[in-house]
Amino acid sequence: MSAIHVTQLTFFTLHAPFDRMERAHQMWLLEHLRLAYYAKGEKLAEPSQGVADRFFIIKQGLVQGERQGSAGDAVVELHVGESFPVGALLARRAVSSAYRAVEDVFSFELSAEDFHTLLDMSLVFKDFCTRRIAALFDQSNQVIQAQYAQAANEHQSLSSPLSDVIRRTPVSCAPDTSLQDALTLMRDGHVGSMVVVDTANKPVGIFTLKDLLGRVVLPGLSTARPISEVMTPEPLSLPPGALAYEAAMAMARAGFHHVLVTGSDGALQGILSERDLFALQRVGLRQISMALRRAESVDALALLGKEIRSLTHNMMAQGVAAEQLTLFISTLNDLLSARLIELECRASGLIGTEIYEGMCWLVMGSGGRFEQTLYTDQDNALIFAVPDGMTADEVRMQLLPVALRVNQAMARCGFPLCTGNIMASNPQWCLSLEEWQNVFARWVDQGSPEALLRASIFFDFRALAGQRRMAESLRNWLSQYARDNTRFLHQMAANAIRNRPPLGMVRDFVLNDANRLDLKFNGLTPFVDAARIFSLAAGVTHTSTIQRLRLSAESLHIPSVEVEAWINALLFIQMLRLRHHYEVSVHQTDAGSGELDNLIEPALLNELDRRILKEAFRQARKVQARLTLDYQL
Repeated sequence: MSAIHVTQLTFFTLHAPFDRMERAHQMWLLEHLRLAYYAKGEKLAEPSQGVADRFFIIKQGLVQGERQGSAGDAVVELHVGESFPVGALLARRAVSSAYRAVEDVFSFELSAEDFHTLLDMSLVFKDFCTRRIAALFDQSNQVIQAQYAQAANEHQSLSSPLSDVIRRTPVSCAPDTSLQDALTLMRDGHVGSMVVVDTANKPVGIFTLKDLLGRVVLPGLSTARPISEVMTPEPLSLPPGALAYEAAMAMARAGFHHVLVTGSDGALQGILSERDLFALQRVGLRQISMALRRAESVDALALLGKEIRSLTHNMMAQGVAAEQLTLFISTLNDLLSARLIELECRASGLIGTEIYEGMCWLVMGSGGRFEQTLYTDQDNALIFAVPDGMTADEVRMQLLPVALRVNQAMARCGFPLCTGNIMASNPQWCLSLEEWQNVFARWVDQGSPEALLRASIFFDFRALAGQRRMAESLRNWLSQYARDNTRFLHQMAANAIRNRPPLGMVRDFVLNDANRLDLKFNGLTPFVDAARIFSLAAGVTHTSTIQRLRLSAESLHIPSVEVEAWINALLFIQMLRLRHHYEVSVHQTDAGSGELDNLIEPALLNELDRRILKEAFRQARKVQARLTLDYQL
């Protein structure tokens, strides 16, 4: 397999549905793809081009689908790993929207003929396409709820499958139904949306009250026109087994108010609105995500940062599980940070330069692992390409002032400056790809235990904004470089087992002088450290702790039941930590601000929580025992 194919295969294993396809089908896909480039503003596909002749998979950049006749009114936003136009290809028709590159876009393309061949070859791909899922959240993020009293399903939460959340039969009509008749049905059904279905009851579009204003009333269209002329085609849909939090994230990413629920045959089963998912919340996820993308000042982003925390509080009150909640927080913080970086780069005159086109902002630590909580400081860095005729130092001198502006602005938005100065404004962490490789090579080949202890969070890096290919290149290189260095992995493992879980020989827990223990350092860190080592040893490129544990298990011959026990323990400790942050932050609302910590008093927990926490720490000991055995420590 060529190096190009290895890189491309790595890309596809990160995105649904390609990550679940058989290897033979993945390889067939790689052989039949072509890579295309589209400059900012250029159209990838539009209705006037006739029957859709290509299947697009976004490798880099952002694409907006705009309905013809409503310039600038985005129907859908498509991000890296997402694909289109599935509906048009299946129906062998022209696209209904004009797809335009919002920024420079690299796209994998498959001919229509090969698209239909792949449909016949791969059941996974066919299932994905026939259900028309335009944007899936990472399917490998499975929901695991901690087994404790409050996890009983006494009320609906974002952990519920969509089949349990549906409360009404969807109102639907045929594509040739007049607007007048459709609106009458909506009025009589007391609903704000109409699903347009074909003769097989499969959704082909959706029409909402917002569409009524923007596409009918203001343009002055007659209500005798068929609804198919003003509906939004290819509506977002999910299967009934998908979880409510997946629907919420899909709405946030696509900018929609509704998601349809369709069966395995593609037939309509239900519809959910944002109001259904967030009935108890004052702030909507979609509103925040859209506001973050459109914010034009640091002050506006700072206010939105407060709304993120408010939304998080409401989710906590609903009982949202730890895995989903940290993912929500990390996703929204990503949107805020990415917009802030864009604004500061623009204010600094960096956008449009060759340096800007070759830089990538990295996030590390809990941010890199998608495990942020209510309190998170900054752990970030920069990686950049060196343009012809320049040196790395010359590029660095131009980037550092901008990075300082970004770090300071992030602090204004609620992300404290890193006390260890692990930030992009530190010249030590603003490096070219070659320089980063040299740094990691020194850590891997020559790093002392103390140096590796300080450097551990750097191995959790991921791209946040800019040219993600830079981070992907570094990650792929590091994955190959580190996995076979037994000395390095041995030292990392020795460091990891030094932090023993706080279990006492006589008393339940080993506590500090204030009778408290640190849930992050003593509880979560043993799992995070072990997962990092397992992933490096197995060549796994994911940064999420849960993904690292699961994906490393097979190649390292760790029984899945053992891994799932570790994950359950990790999630329970994370839940306690989030609950502690929530309770402290609520108490601080009137008393004034103060830093959140990770210190709890086990004596204040109820008996069941104390028992499960003890078992969770036992699982931390077991994961360290696995390291001790594997590396003969």
